[in-house]
Amino acid sequence: MRTKRRLPDRKSKVTVKEVALRAQVSESTVSRIMRNKGPVADETREKVMETVRALGYVPNRIAGALASLNTHLVGVVVPSLSNIVFPEVLRGIHAGLGQADEIQAVISVSEYDIEAEENMVRGLLSWKPAAVLVTGLEHTEATRRMLMNSEGRVVEMMEIDGDPIDVAVGMSHRSAGYASGRHLVEKGYRRFGYVGHDWEADSRAKLRYEGLCAALRDAGLSIAAQAITNAPSSVGAGKDMTARLLSGDPAVDVAVYSNDDMAVGGVFHCLGAGLSMPDDLAVFGFNGLEIGRQLPQPLSTVRSNRHRIGRVAIETILKTPDRPSEPTKIDTGFEIFEGATA
Repeated sequence: MRTKRRLPDRKSKVTVKEVALRAQVSESTVSRIMRNKGPVADETREKVMETVRALGYVPNRIAGALASLNTHLVGVVVPSLSNIVFPEVLRGIHAGLGQADEIQAVISVSEYDIEAEENMVRGLLSWKPAAVLVTGLEHTEATRRMLMNSEGRVVEMMEIDGDPIDVAVGMSHRSAGYASGRHLVEKGYRRFGYVGHDWEADSRAKLRYEGLCAALRDAGLSIAAQAITNAPSSVGAGKDMTARLLSGDPAVDVAVYSNDDMAVGGVFHCLGAGLSMPDDLAVFGFNGLEIGRQLPQPLSTVRSNRHRIGRVAIETILKTPDRPSEPTKIDTGFEIFEGATA
């Protein structure tokens, strides 16, 4: 069980004066560094940025004459646009905006780099957006401080297995993994293999793996063999890792994959190797992507409600612009799709 994390109390906005005092420099030096204007010694820049991260400071781009401007921006940070999962979330956000013509979404892509996410969040918050929508519950400490101290709403999308800053909208990935394992055990599978991709970049895949293992333990079973790549998920990686899995333990009767990209690669390996699905090897994915549904044998998988996640995320903050006193979670659910590969 994950240890419950105690969230810091929200406090008033950190000022440039506080940063300057802590870093023992002038306010103008802090301003130059944050605007990346003018010459500043590397040592001074590093000291100031350490202080900025420690305090969760966000510069105010609309100070002075524009201080009274009520911005209508919503910042959105997603980890990828090449993974079809996140464009579907963005389409849900667009649908949720509906007739709210005054609200504009500004989208940034972190490429699964939480340090890059930190810089993007800092930049977005400097424009005092009405809300910031980020992906997942895992962030740098500086990002968490900035979001805690921000004036607008904060939505952490895709998962609810943890403690949100404001509101989390998504599904329990641990529960999805558990449901997958129980479903496959009930279908009679006993020798389980697992094929996965980089958990450092995708902690939600690891949560599903943990849920799968818990379901197998409850049934007196365990993972018999696994093949996990350090690379991002892809069809090619899934094909290669399936070959590796079966070369190590060909007696595996079902392979559970970290997502549908990887599982489609597993299907291609089976087709190339002359393996019949599900008789020789059952293949089970996660996400419910279109490519899986269009295979000659539709992929057995878990369908996540990605469009609904985006729509509910934006509708939640439009309905309640002010941050509530207590964080909340909104479960958008999932469903098992039987398919024809498991």
